[in-house]
Amino acid sequence: MHTLIIEDDDLLGDGIKTGLEALGQTCDWVKSAGAAEAALKLTDFDVVVLDLGLPDRDGLQMLRDWRRQGRHVPVLILTARDAVPDRVQGLHAGADDYLTKPFDLSELAARLHSLVRRAAGRSRNVVEYGPLRFDPVSSEVSMRGKAVSLSRRELAVLEALLQQPGRILAPGQLQDHVYGWSEGVESNAVAVHVHNLRRKLGEDLIETVRGIGYRLREVRE
Repeated sequence: MHTLIIEDDDLLGDGIKTGLEALGQTCDWVKSAGAAEAALKLTDFDVVVLDLGLPDRDGLQMLRDWRRQGRHVPVLILTARDAVPDRVQGLHAGADDYLTKPFDLSELAARLHSLVRRAAGRSRNVVEYGPLRFDPVSSEVSMRGKAVSLSRRELAVLEALLQQPGRILAPGQLQDHVYGWSEGVESNAVAVHVHNLRRKLGEDLIETVRGIGYRLREVRE
């Protein structure tokens, strides 16, 4: 899961990023509305954590503009504005969920997983694709009923491919999903992760579309 955190408080923003990454998410963190707009134009995110009290613009108005523009990325508002009218206003503005500060990190992570699951049209966390079974919350993977151990990076590649089966994802898109904006990533990192996934889950699972990227092969009964 690739999460964009929009939070201007240094201590809180760093804490959310560090905590969610420890739970297996890939996170990028920005501190202003302007930086958030640039990030969303540059990268596809699975979900957004949005603080409303930003230094350069009201987060609620920015969210309204996103929805008017047809930007449908799931958004969880994370704010100190805890009155019921504030929550109602946030949800009417287009938020998919609303959590007030202070908060529990495990609850935040669970809510983000729920938003991504609903956006994908799933009613439960577990994803099944032919003989493959993947639980993004527990990071458990099995193939034909046998547990398979994957690294965090391999899990991130698999999750990205499973979110939109059949869609071709370019190496750059997968790299963003796995590493975010991290510097110093080897140019062949994604290819290495795909190679390892094929070795552990079977050569036929992931197809290389030459010159474009990777996708899951169609499951045949």
